[in-house]
Amino acid sequence: MTTNYTYHGRHRAVSHTHTRRNIALVGASTAALAGLGAAPAMANPLDDLRAQVTDGALDAHDSALEQSGQVPEEFRDVYEQGVTDLTNAVAPGALDERAAARAAAEAAAAEQARQDAWNDTTNTPCPATAKACVDLDGRRAWLTDGGNTVYGPVYISSGAPGADTETPRGTFHVTYKVKDEVSREFNDAPMPNSVYFTWSGHAFHQGNPNVDSAGCIHLGGSDSDAFFNQLHEGDEVFIY
Repeated sequence: MTTNYTYHGRHRAVSHTHTRRNIALVGASTAALAGLGAAPAMANPLDDLRAQVTDGALDAHDSALEQSGQVPEEFRDVYEQGVTDLTNAVAPGALDERAAARAAAEAAAAEQARQDAWNDTTNTPCPATAKACVDLDGRRAWLTDGGNTVYGPVYISSGAPGADTETPRGTFHVTYKVKDEVSREFNDAPMPNSVYFTWSGHAFHQGNPNVDSAGCIHLGGSDSDAFFNQLHEGDEVFIY
């Protein structure tokens, strides 16, 4: 037989039947949780016993909260707070530790999703004719052959903001390469593995990928070796 409850507002006198049912429900949940605090003597190590008590307290907490929908709305907050308080008394810190573990797992999953997106070089504006692709906003570059990525993507830095320093976007071609290049504009600063793609001095070269450049594409040491060895005069470079 199904009993229908009708809510008549917060100012109506509380039904004694509802009150008894609510007290019984809270009492049953409280007894279930409290019983976990009196674990029988066991030969297992103390850490194992604590883990069992903690797991049991968390399970009882979750089970009790699942029943909160059966508690009249005017008592629900008190009921849920009571369940939580009792869990904290039986297994101090367990709820906070579980919440922290879940938050850490969610953060790790989000970071993995970000890394997966960063490593995905499909569905980019880079054409299949390009041999090198550069995503300035994503701070990454990669080498391709017929539209297939053959190296990378790798972390890069590019020109600092400003009309005279920003790396240009568009389609370019490798003009020439210099293995042991230096910058005559910047006091002979070393520019190993330079692969020029404009006649204005823009090039891929070894540099600190964490530092903005004056317009070139900075690559880490081994990455600059790969770009220098695999790119040749006339190869298409696409920067977006």
